[in-house]
Amino acid sequence: MVSALVPVAALLLALAPGPDGGLSQVTECVGAGGTERGGGLPLAQVHALADGTGIRVAVIDTGVAPHPRLARLTGGGDYLTGGDGLTDCDGHGTAVAGLLAAAPSPDDDVVGVAPGVEVVAIRQASPSFTVTTASGETLPAGDTATLAQAVLRAVGLGASVVTISEAVCLDAARAAVVGRPLRAAVRAAKAADVLVVAAAGNVGSGGCTGEPGEVPLPAAAGFAGGPGVLDDGVLAVAATTPDDAPAPFTVHGPWVDLAARGTGLRSLAPGSGLTGPDLQGTSLAVPIVAGTAALVRQRFPVLDATAVAERLVATARRVPGGRSDALGAGVVDPLSALTLLTAADPRPAASAVASRPPARPTPAWVPIAAVTALCVLAAASPLLVRRLRP
Repeated sequence: MVSALVPVAALLLALAPGPDGGLSQVTECVGAGGTERGGGLPLAQVHALADGTGIRVAVIDTGVAPHPRLARLTGGGDYLTGGDGLTDCDGHGTAVAGLLAAAPSPDDDVVGVAPGVEVVAIRQASPSFTVTTASGETLPAGDTATLAQAVLRAVGLGASVVTISEAVCLDAARAAVVGRPLRAAVRAAKAADVLVVAAAGNVGSGGCTGEPGEVPLPAAAGFAGGPGVLDDGVLAVAATTPDDAPAPFTVHGPWVDLAARGTGLRSLAPGSGLTGPDLQGTSLAVPIVAGTAALVRQRFPVLDATAVAERLVATARRVPGGRSDALGAGVVDPLSALTLLTAADPRPAASAVASRPPARPTPAWVPIAAVTALCVLAAASPLLVRRLRP
């Protein structure tokens, strides 16, 4: 038995991030932020039912800085400098983690959707750094190859939900080639019962223009027009304004599954303070959906990743005109996701909320198959796309 596990361990260790060659820092790191009110989400009723305790969520982003209001934060690795993932020069990953898991404070109205979750920080990209390639080209730090590796690492670290708040838009033909490692990674995650939640993308960022024919990765990495939610292994999230209208920057497409608020938000800043109340982007809608998924995984522990995604879609607030390429099935509704029951749903006891362990055993063949596919496909593809966060 031990000898059979050695190859699996070796493959997982091979995914461990190390310093990115040719890395240069081009901007200074952001400051610690302030303490003003405004930009929070109304979640008191939701947290009376579930807070995400016992659920592990991997945040693949610009890193997550330690913060007094992120009590359950651990490092999962750094694909830029080879650190632990707990450095965030940009503040973006920390803001994402705050919307996901910030503990409440009497001094402001900022609180995460699932403040009880364990956050695993994986730094994979950063606009504060560039990488000089062997040919002398200077590119933003972070590419689709390391993103695929980060997804597999999150699976290996026992995450049951993964957030990816970044995107790059390509034409369909190029996306089909560049997206191969990502497709292998998200399929491995799905096979391991891990829900991957990704941003639909922002017009004006990551090469996205909003023109027809663009394909955002990883949101549409495996999209094939299938009828089922999570058919491609990714729950793709668009952004709305506070009145549930599509945000003007959100990228439209048939791969969009549902939406969440993505404007006028406030979250945590690196250090001990808060951001301003004007955060926006599909990247900020992602942790709201991922946090809701963590709440559902806690309250209904028998549901697998696909069933969790289906519940989020089924209980979303419907918008005029029905399902659309702008908002998918509608706007995620955490309270409805926890309270609307069907005959097939487990009914949690009134005196206690069911919980699930933070890490679940993954069949040994899953990481082997995923890593093998990733290595083969990555080696076969000369196109590794550098991209900016949405």
